[in-house]
Amino acid sequence: MKRLAEVRQKVETWRGLEARLGELRGLTELPGAEQEEALIADLRSDVEALAARLDELEFELSFSGPYDDRGAILAIHAGAGGVESMDWAQMLLRMYLRWAERRGHRADVLDLSPGEEAGVKSVTVEVLGPHTFGYLKSERGVHRLVRLSPFDAGHARHTSFALVEVMPEAEEGAEVVVDPEDLRIDVYRASSHGGQNVQKNATAVRITHLPTGIVVTCQNERSQHRNRTSAMKVLEARLLVRELERQAEEQARLKGEHVAAGWGNQIRSYVLHPYKMVKDHRTGFETSNAAAVLEGEIDGLLAAYLKHTLGEDGG
Repeated sequence: MKRLAEVRQKVETWRGLEARLGELRGLTELPGAEQEEALIADLRSDVEALAARLDELEFELSFSGPYDDRGAILAIHAGAGGVESMDWAQMLLRMYLRWAERRGHRADVLDLSPGEEAGVKSVTVEVLGPHTFGYLKSERGVHRLVRLSPFDAGHARHTSFALVEVMPEAEEGAEVVVDPEDLRIDVYRASSHGGQNVQKNATAVRITHLPTGIVVTCQNERSQHRNRTSAMKVLEARLLVRELERQAEEQARLKGEHVAAGWGNQIRSYVLHPYKMVKDHRTGFETSNAAAVLEGEIDGLLAAYLKHTLGEDGG
């Protein structure tokens, strides 16, 4: 029923555009329409808006992957480098939250491990909206920051790294089967900066999947039940990605291809000194407006990656 509703909505969107185009065509055929300057200006504006919406919908057709229309679980981990990398991880978190806000997507922080001085050691976010995973799948990999450090008394230039993971949400009960006997579930008190207790009750949840050793935590909700539900979402997403990686490796083995292990490769550089530039190393796309990118204006980077992958696939 959910997929039927989504398909029905898509059909209604295209039919709405078709109907609007018919209305505009009818206006151009009115007697004396070619002499009405105000009407011509309005028609031009409407046609441009219609064309822009059509371009957007045609671009969405590039989301042909089996999971592209789903929500995403996004995890950010600070790399080596102490407080500098933790601050960079928090900057990336803000960038993605602002991007989600700009697009009208819902973003909920499920778990956050703060740094001792500043920033975050790691954070997990659930992002829900149309084609969220289709857009954000381009972000997985290592992100590199070059800047004058605000934490260095000498204001020396520092290079920091953070790892971004992006996982599609698993459909409940359809793709990932988790045996309750395979889980160890611990509850504990959620804590904030400095280790202070946020509340007296033990509501934070840690789930360990014993066969794989995967550990997920969630402590941002005040209800133990909601934290457990959120943690299970993350666990199922991680298990789904693990299975997809296994399938990819098996297919590559049968074809005799080499598949690089892990997320690892550096995908993008954000340079704030001595010049300002953000460059994606996979597509070659770059922009000098680094401030806008860090404010969540990353659609150009995401679109360039999607078009690049379509080209690789012969699309």
